[in-house]
Amino acid sequence: MLVGYARVSTSDQTTGLQLDALDAAGCERVYKDEAISGSTTSRPGLDKALAELKAGDTLIVWKLDRLGRDLRHLVNVVAELTERGIGFKVLTGQGAAIDTTTASGKLIFGIFAALAEFERELIIERTNAGLAAAKRRGTLLGRRRAIAPSKLDHARTLIEGGETIASVAHTLRVHRRTLERALKRA
Repeated sequence: MLVGYARVSTSDQTTGLQLDALDAAGCERVYKDEAISGSTTSRPGLDKALAELKAGDTLIVWKLDRLGRDLRHLVNVVAELTERGIGFKVLTGQGAAIDTTTASGKLIFGIFAALAEFERELIIERTNAGLAAAKRRGTLLGRRRAIAPSKLDHARTLIEGGETIASVAHTLRVHRRTLERALKRA
């Protein structure tokens, strides 16, 4: 049996293209995960697909990075599939030559798994470099939460009435330090 697996990383992406390709490849069943990173090893859809597979079956993914981006995870999953007598096939992208039911496909898998991990590490390095540069320029990082003037007035009233800043912040659903900064600015 051919079993497909599709995954998207964010809620603004869709699995439509992947599902069409898996259907065209003849997958009898398809499992999917939506808004889950490829670096997350435990995913409900993938876990169900792996549990269903039996000897002689083949797991099919649209691209290698849909299965995962961590070399260790990719190698472990494919090794587990191989031990269970299950094939693994990638339809397109960097890993399109991967079909672990063949010797050359096994070799290609090793190479492309390393490339997928390398790409992820480059993304992490670029992101961290960008964050560090922004921090050096004095850019405030993280989410800013503004407190509406009416809520700030209410907070002052509560604090003057004997409430602690922590309890007022909890009531307003903001961090204590956010409330303290807003009170200082006002």
